Amino acid sequence: MRVLVALGGNAMTGPDGSARPGDQIAAARGAAAAVADLVAAGHDVVLTHGNGPQVGNLLVKNELAAAVVPPVPLDWCGAQTQATLGFVLMNALEAALAGRGLRTPTAALVTRTLVDRDDPCWARPTKPVGRFLPEAEAQVLVEHGETWEPRGERGWRRVVASPEPLEVLDAPAAATLSAAGYVVVVAGGGGVPVVRETDGTLRGVEAVIDKDLAAAVLARALGAEVLVVGTDVPAAVLGFEGPDPQPLGRIDTAALRDHARQGHFASGSMGPKVEAACRFVEAGGRHAAITDLDHLVPAAEGGAGTVVVPAPPHSTDRPTDR
Repeated sequence: MRVLVALGGNAMTGPDGSARPGDQIAAARGAAAAVADLVAAGHDVVLTHGNGPQVGNLLVKNELAAAVVPPVPLDWCGAQTQATLGFVLMNALEAALAGRGLRTPTAALVTRTLVDRDDPCWARPTKPVGRFLPEAEAQVLVEHGETWEPRGERGWRRVVASPEPLEVLDAPAAATLSAAGYVVVVAGGGGVPVVRETDGTLRGVEAVIDKDLAAAVLARALGAEVLVVGTDVPAAVLGFEGPDPQPLGRIDTAALRDHARQGHFASGSMGPKVEAACRFVEAGGRHAAITDLDHLVPAAEGGAGTVVVPAPPHSTDRPTDR
């Protein structure tokens, strides 16, 4: 099968969330080992990943240097972290593949994702990024055109738009490389957000694209049969922090959406993963899976994690979660 694996941002940092270069390299090696097992099992693999901690580091550098040099725009931060993480992942993947006796080549693409110039999110940015700052320091960045809001005692925080991903523009290049036998790293952080002007040209915009929703768009464009959304738990859970948590096994999209409507999945963590899995399957994917790196191979093959399958046509029946 062709499998698209979407690694969470936690897969690219240390266990305590640290993002020092050494921590990121070590984390990439762990992620690459799981991906290499999937390749060794005979599947064609395309890899995408989060970049939140890495972009956060660049934003801190922006803040510290804002009085000296102009801040780098957020789309540039996305492009820079795509390239850096692609480099780190390629090194880790090549070593892991070689350790399994495989000579599978790797490639990484700096990738653009098209969003709508008229998306309603532009009118009121709500996605918080970066760290909290005192008002005086935040005002320096406001003068550079950024939007910052007071957030109580913790200080001010930057907010940006988070538009819907419409198309991963460089998916055809990724498809060509995948068809040639490469493991491709693509659309890191959801892709660099761009809009198309009325004259047809593209322009980068300051925004954050949800990488799981972008992964669903990318998987469809690549003709992937399976989407695996990686996270730090073995499966999606009902009542995650309650007294009786219930991990979800095989479940159809209608039943999973019912759980989402009931508020079981947090908007900043599991919610987008559930939505991405449902969108992919509803658009014709064989199945999607939500799981951790330890269960990556069986989840891709439908035997572990939360496995999301199509809802029965014209039926109100719901399969039993297991």
